Amino acid sequence: MTDHTIITKIRSWIVHVPLKSAISWSSGKRTGSTRLICEITTADGTKGYGETICLLDFVPPVFDKLIVPLGLGRSVMDVERLTRTAEGAGYYHHKRALVFALSALEMAMWDARGKIAKLALHQMWGGAYRSKIEMCAYVYISDATKVAEELISYRDQGFKSFKLKVGLDPEQDVALVRRAREVLGPAANLRVDPNGAWTPATAKRMIAKLVPYDLQYIEQPLPVEDIAGAALLRASSQVPICIDEGAYTLQETMTAIRMGTADVILVDPHETGGLWQCLKAGAICEAAGIHVGMHSGGELGLTQAAYLHLAASMPNAKIALDTIYQHHVDDILTTRLSFTDGQAVVPTAPGLGVEIDLKKLEFYKTDVITSAYLNPDKPNWFAEKPAF
Repeated sequence: MTDHTIITKIRSWIVHVPLKSAISWSSGKRTGSTRLICEITTADGTKGYGETICLLDFVPPVFDKLIVPLGLGRSVMDVERLTRTAEGAGYYHHKRALVFALSALEMAMWDARGKIAKLALHQMWGGAYRSKIEMCAYVYISDATKVAEELISYRDQGFKSFKLKVGLDPEQDVALVRRAREVLGPAANLRVDPNGAWTPATAKRMIAKLVPYDLQYIEQPLPVEDIAGAALLRASSQVPICIDEGAYTLQETMTAIRMGTADVILVDPHETGGLWQCLKAGAICEAAGIHVGMHSGGELGLTQAAYLHLAASMPNAKIALDTIYQHHVDDILTTRLSFTDGQAVVPTAPGLGVEIDLKKLEFYKTDVITSAYLNPDKPNWFAEKPAF
């Protein structure tokens, strides 16, 4: 008898969806989001879709040469073994190259698995601990006037949490945070992210200057490699410390907890290696009494839906989810996800609960990997971490 859960076909697209306007951060400037989209078909004709980050050229070849052969002939139920097999195929020491490619197939497997079971993802992960997810408006580095205008616009749309990118210039950083607090008032949750641009000494000085503005947390103030520095900084900081890039894998999450580097940890299926790994990371954090949020890195509709299912399933996902989803001019879904009063409703249809638009996949298809780590306005500029 044929196992109807076996993957019989895999195909993929590289798509680039423009942003409404270019966004700047301490690592570069981006005009859109480049993503790898995966479609699987099972023996009974069920289709599942997955999405992953595709900012660097290594993602497609790792997907095509490693992930596709490992996926074909595999049951969509075989998620755990897929992860361990992929690592064992020579990627134990190259996990950051592996996880981006792996996560697209893994998400598609969960999507198909949910459709076969006629269950939404969160229903397979213990049920919806919450049915609405608070979202955090995302504002990038710009002049103080434009930042204020964007914050006011998001506030008027009902958002209560706000994230501000910093890390290009210390004086500008403080000025932007000061202006943000002025326009938002004392009740709003405000967080900042320098993307590892600070040295420990700079971080101490910056945190002291930012204390009066009652930040919810500072995300990844130091480069990811400085684990000891992060632990010392958190121990002395009056502002909670969040890490993102510093806790990609389960092992890094556990190290962060053991070393005491974070008050909040952001998880991301693309950086962790899949939705299942995210759930594990969330459970590790829950046991340690640490709240989790979700990293936002140019997600389109498939990933945004996955984030909502994850946040619905994790009791300790009490941090409003960062999102730049609404910054895009369009999406690859037939119907875009929407936010009302700064909240998103968790999808309830089977699998991811959203429908892909194949015509849009073809429309936004590209052969060019557009990097977000350079700035076309500064051709000889390269990000340095730490920068100051």
